[in-house]
Amino acid sequence: MTTPTPPATPSGNESTAASVEPHRVLVLNSGSSSVKYQLLDMRDRSQLASGLVERIGEETSRLVHTPLTGGAEPRERTGRIADHDEALKAAAEELAADGLGLDSPELAAIGHRVVHGGLRFSAPTVITDEVLKEIERLVPVAPLHNPANITGIRTAQALRPDLPQVAVFDTAFHTTMPEAAARYAIDVETADAHRIRRYGFHGTSHAYVSRKTAELLGKTPEEVNVIVLHLGNGASASAVAGGRCVDTSMGLTPLEGLVMGTRSGDIDPAVTFHLKRVAGMSADEIDVLLNKRSGLVGLCGDNDMRVIRRRIDEGDERAALAFDIYIHRLKKYIGAYTAVLGRVDAVAFTAGVGENAAPVREAAIAGLEELGMAVDASLNSVRSGEPRLISPEYARVAVAVVPTDEELEIADQTFALVEGP
Repeated sequence: MTTPTPPATPSGNESTAASVEPHRVLVLNSGSSSVKYQLLDMRDRSQLASGLVERIGEETSRLVHTPLTGGAEPRERTGRIADHDEALKAAAEELAADGLGLDSPELAAIGHRVVHGGLRFSAPTVITDEVLKEIERLVPVAPLHNPANITGIRTAQALRPDLPQVAVFDTAFHTTMPEAAARYAIDVETADAHRIRRYGFHGTSHAYVSRKTAELLGKTPEEVNVIVLHLGNGASASAVAGGRCVDTSMGLTPLEGLVMGTRSGDIDPAVTFHLKRVAGMSADEIDVLLNKRSGLVGLCGDNDMRVIRRRIDEGDERAALAFDIYIHRLKKYIGAYTAVLGRVDAVAFTAGVGENAAPVREAAIAGLEELGMAVDASLNSVRSGEPRLISPEYARVAVAVVPTDEELEIADQTFALVEGP
C-alpha cells in the first residue's frame, strides 16, 4: 500500500479563509492498533463522514471509510498501514476524496478522545505542550490507552499545526465524585504519591446518556437521578445525581467493576498474590489474565453476547453460568447505586450490549420490583436507534434504552470550547 501524501496546510488565501465560518469538527479516537474518526458539521450536528483504521502495523491492516452524505457507498482499503501517522494520513486522503479535506478552512478544530486525565483535567482542554506532558505523565496509570491517544494527537498536530486540538477526557465526568467514593482505603501517603484512587472511565458516554435520559423524561439534568449502565465489551455503571457523577464502577484502571467481555471486574486483590505465590505467575502474566483472559471470555470462551445467548438456547451450561454471573454483578451495582442516590428516577442502558441485548436488560431488572423497577416485555423487544422507555407506565423508576454517541459528545465539547456557546 502506498503512503498517501499528507494534505497541505492552508496558506496564501486569507480572504477565502476569512469568508468561511469554521463549523466542522474532526473527532479522533486513537487506540493501540486502531484509529476511529468522524467528521461532523456543528451547524446541525450532522455526520459528514466516518471511518475506522484497524490492525495498524500488521500486514492485514484495513481502512473502511463511510461518506454519510450524498448516498455514496463505503470504501475499503487493505494492506499494511505501518503506524498511526500513516493511518491518519490515509484517513485524511479519504476525506479529501469526498471534498472534506483537512486543509479546509471550514474545519474549526480536532477533538481527541483521551482516556485518562487524572484529577487535573475535569473539562475539555485545548492541547498545549504542557497539557501533552501531563497526559504523558499519566501513562503509568493508563499504559494501554494514553500512549495511543498521544500518538494520535501528535500526528494530527503535524497535519494541521495551525488548528486547535482539544482533549476530551474519559475521566473528566467522574471528577465530581466525593472523596468517600473516590478514595481507596489504603495508606493515604502511598495513595497520593502514586496517584492511586478511583478515576472512572467511559465518562463522555455517561455524560451524554445521563443528559439524554433527562430529556427523555422531559426534565433538566439537574432534576434527575440516573443509574447509567454502559454495557459493551468494556462495561461500567455510574450513579448520576442532578447531572453530576457521584459514583462509578471503574477505578484506577478500567479493570474494576462489572463483568466485561475479557476483564474480570471486581475481584479480591489477594487473588493476584495467590497466583504469584502458588502458580508462579509474573505481574505481567496476571495483568494479561485479568484484562484479556477473564470476564465472559474466561468464563465460557466467548465475549459476544449474541453468541452466548445462542449457546444458552442450545443448552450450554457454561454459557448459562457466564450469563448468570454477568447479570448477578449488574444487579449488585443497580442495588448499590440505588442506595447511594437515595432516589432513582431512571435506569438507562447504553452501548453495544445495553442497546441491543433485550435479554440482558430483562434479566438485570427482573426481581427489582421492590425498588420500583420493571421492564415491559413488548417494549423491551423493540429494536430502535432512538432513545426510548421500556418500563411499564406503573413503574416508579423509568427504565430506558439510550443509544450513546461519544463522538457527538466530544464534538460538542470541542466546538463549545473553541467557538463559544
